[in-house]
Amino acid sequence: MLNKVPEITLYFWVIKILCTTVGETAADLLNENLGLGLTNTTYIMAAALIVVLVFQFRSRKYVPWIYWLAVVLISVVGTLFSDNLVDNLGVELQTTTIAFSLILACVFGAWYWSERTLSVHTIVTTHREAFYWLAILFTFALGTSAGDLVAEKLELGYLPSVGIFAGAIALVTLAHFRFKLNAILAFWLAYILTRPLGASIGDYLSQPTSETGLGLGTILTSAIFLSTILALVVYLTISKRDLIAVSSAEAKLDGALGADGQAATGEPGVLVVTNKTEATPALVAAMRERAAAGPARFFLLVPNPDHLPFDRVGADTSDGEQMLERALPRLKQQSGAEVEGRVANSPNAYDDIVAALDGGEYREIILETLPSHVSHWLHVDLPERVAHLGYPLTTVTATR
Repeated sequence: MLNKVPEITLYFWVIKILCTTVGETAADLLNENLGLGLTNTTYIMAAALIVVLVFQFRSRKYVPWIYWLAVVLISVVGTLFSDNLVDNLGVELQTTTIAFSLILACVFGAWYWSERTLSVHTIVTTHREAFYWLAILFTFALGTSAGDLVAEKLELGYLPSVGIFAGAIALVTLAHFRFKLNAILAFWLAYILTRPLGASIGDYLSQPTSETGLGLGTILTSAIFLSTILALVVYLTISKRDLIAVSSAEAKLDGALGADGQAATGEPGVLVVTNKTEATPALVAAMRERAAAGPARFFLLVPNPDHLPFDRVGADTSDGEQMLERALPRLKQQSGAEVEGRVANSPNAYDDIVAALDGGEYREIILETLPSHVSHWLHVDLPERVAHLGYPLTTVTATR
């Protein structure tokens, strides 16, 4: 599948906060104004969410209106999860905050254990998408409980609460851009904090002036924010400003091989993956043996040394390009075959291998692994994961 989530831009954060606000006001509207009660509201919203998620999972790419409708509904359901525990079952906010924190940590732990990445730039399988939406659900539930807990303990009112949570998000942003806080950690912290921020904004606009609000009511507030979300989603659908673009390196790779799975010269394509870009004797021997067995055109995939662990990085691949320039001539000379290559786009080796295979329809893979320790880019279980892709695989251990 293509990536199933939008690029993380300013539009993403604006719509996310708007959805969060709607989650708060819509839950209050259905529960209190329409008199459905928390239980009936939860049933209705959960059923609607399931229907929309079916469409989301059946889609093979990111579709703005489906994705953001799912976010709106999951924000309502996440809010109701917390409210039901507190209001209907009498669970303390401290308890729900701790419980949702532990559940979310377990979701992230299982996600990383299974996929070796928590990056939202790699939601390209149904398995990862399931983890993604489960994490989203509990970020809303945790944000609701934590936000209500802070509001009750401090009793500062709605507008000061907006300032507190906006300031917390600003600190996370500063820590990421100024002090190099891990990108994924920063993203998920900000994602959680937008829930109480959006809820505080919604309460400030909708609640009566006697309770420090502006008194717009839940109906008008929900209508304003839903209209704004709709306008932004229509704009993004037309402009495609939030699509995760295919890099120029991937575009070059797509052109390297024909639609029949062979290179432009008619020779079968062999994908060579290594984190030892100085072309070790073991890799050279494997490529020489394959070249002697029959015509082949090799494509070398090397990691970028500038990659930050666990997340997407910027466009600077100069160090990786230098490593590639050193590797290609030696491989060509010693293997006696034609060799091309590129620098990896993802810090997760498996993701880049899958992207390369999808783009070029290679016939086989040669994979060089580390002898004894774990790399950020090359995981110890990579040979087993690549073997499950169904391509003929030759694995060699890097030598000096």
